[in-house]
Amino acid sequence: MLQAGDKAPDFCLPDKDGNMVKLSDFRGKKVVVYFYPKDSTPGCTRQACAFRNAKAFYDALGVEVIGISKDSVKSHTNFTNKNELNFTLLSDPELVAIQGFGVWQEKKMYGKVSMGVVRSTFVIDENGVVEKVYPKAKPDTNAEEILSYLKGE
Repeated sequence: MLQAGDKAPDFCLPDKDGNMVKLSDFRGKKVVVYFYPKDSTPGCTRQACAFRNAKAFYDALGVEVIGISKDSVKSHTNFTNKNELNFTLLSDPELVAIQGFGVWQEKKMYGKVSMGVVRSTFVIDENGVVEKVYPKAKPDTNAEEILSYLKGE
């Protein structure tokens, strides 16, 4: 997993409308990139809704929020519409950004081992460098935790 001080790998992924979005499009702005396992699951929905509810605060700080999972563009469209999400979700079925950021890892659930996305969030500075990492982010507190960090609290 990337650490603070690492250069964030650029990626080019489709959003819910099929428009290609590159991380480098946001140079000059801070960006919060969060990786989550799956659209429309309880934890992922709570996390997305927390970012949605905090969007005005992120906007006031000039910070973009981007969520990434391996779900399809169609899945992101449905997830966005159902939950009235107001920030960018990117589809990464080929695991380009997911592996680039090092969040595709072995996971254990109910004694079963499998590979999957570890819920993680990265604050990327204006120059494309990782400023802060939240490994194993908690869906209910992640959005607020990052806002507190960005405000210097």
